Amino acid sequence: MATKAKELTVEERLQALFDMQTIHKKIDELHKLRGELPLEVKDLEDEIEGLNTRANNLKDDISSITDLISDNKIKMKEAEELKKKYEKQTGNVKNNREYDALTKEIENQDLDIQLLNKKNNEAERDIVSKEEYLKKSKAVLKSKEKELVAKKKELEVITADTDKEEKALNKKLTTAKNKIEDRLLSAYDRIRNAYKNRMAVVTVERNACGGCFAKIPPQRQLELKQRKKILVCEHCGRVLVDNEMAYA
Repeated sequence: MATKAKELTVEERLQALFDMQTIHKKIDELHKLRGELPLEVKDLEDEIEGLNTRANNLKDDISSITDLISDNKIKMKEAEELKKKYEKQTGNVKNNREYDALTKEIENQDLDIQLLNKKNNEAERDIVSKEEYLKKSKAVLKSKEKELVAKKKELEVITADTDKEEKALNKKLTTAKNKIEDRLLSAYDRIRNAYKNRMAVVTVERNACGGCFAKIPPQRQLELKQRKKILVCEHCGRVLVDNEMAYA
């Protein structure tokens, strides 16, 4: 059962904070060994997902255009049959009015055939363009998938080397956290996330804050050595501990 934070002295809580910072620093160093690989892997996975979506959309577009061409060919055939029907009927007209009406229908069918033929030619060119783009997308996808396999293998090797150590550190981190009350933990996380070096607890080195290097007055240094209350740097807000705690 974890020791409750309220049962601990200020010195013990300071030591737990310092231990937690030390552990976090070691974990951060392990993450640095992995470098940007986890992000690179995630970016590649997202990119591959996008390429797959794009390829599927292109296939759907090509399929839809192919169906449209087929529909247009059916309509062209129907128009051709109507044209032949009207042409045949012109031999049996009784007056100019009937002849003009049939001639108009023949012209309309011709126009429909020309329009449908034009649409099919444009659609076929569109298919060629989309198939070429699909071919290029597939080539890029294949390259990215190959790169992802290599990156994952590289990450697995590094992770295997550091995973055991990180698990042990996380176990120690949990023990240290159990000694600190939630309010102080929240403050620690807030300070840690505010700085690029992720340091929320620092020692006083050469009479200065180990975080921002601002001078610490002698009276405040004396209070730190007494370890009777939790003090923060007046300039950067980091929690201060005396440097002897590092050797405790």
